[in-house]
Amino acid sequence: MDFILDGLTTALRLLAGLDPETFSAVRATLATTFLAISTSLALGIPLGFCLGFFDFPGKRAARAVADTALALPTVVIGLIVFAFLSQRGPLGHLGLLFSISGMAVGLAILGLPIVVTMTATAVEGIDRRLTETLLTLGANRRQLAMASLWEARFPVMLAALTAFGRIVSEVGIAMMVGGNIKWHTRTITTAIAMETGKGEFAMGIALGIVLMTIAFLVTLSAHWIKRRAAP
Repeated sequence: MDFILDGLTTALRLLAGLDPETFSAVRATLATTFLAISTSLALGIPLGFCLGFFDFPGKRAARAVADTALALPTVVIGLIVFAFLSQRGPLGHLGLLFSISGMAVGLAILGLPIVVTMTATAVEGIDRRLTETLLTLGANRRQLAMASLWEARFPVMLAALTAFGRIVSEVGIAMMVGGNIKWHTRTITTAIAMETGKGEFAMGIALGIVLMTIAFLVTLSAHWIKRRAAP
């Protein structure tokens, strides 16, 4: 127990002193997560809305693909992104491998199915009487779509938080695509894995505290959204 208590004490000292190495991982995590979640939402909300709102040929197949993507192993995502961004890959000339932007690409792919499926489910759950009422009042398709999206705003916000929590805690994709480069692409999760493996429990605990704080805030926000969404 002594090494745990000593590690916790040192971890608190690192956080209180704003240790540069510790907060370098925090900054890399926040930057990567921001880019990834922004991309996931920008693509996922329109795709999810169309999937839930419109009827079109192949809708069932598209929904099956989106649902299946939820279970896609993260190491497979990392492998695919690595292959595309490597020097021998089709996107190697972009120089995104072992960079913040490269990690964001992989993490955006991870978060995208979450946003798409949860948004589609939210839109499908809208009371059909709303649509009928709006049509009776003479609403056009654009007004109908905007009103439906507004009605589903709380579940969509919950989808965003769920994707955020999944992205910020991912280690496999960040490790494979980012390379865990110190002061550059080392994130909270990859730093915890690296430092703990080296026996540096203090920094691992310090970063774990930061990650747990983020997780707590995400959970708290999710509960608030659920309360607001409740009838």
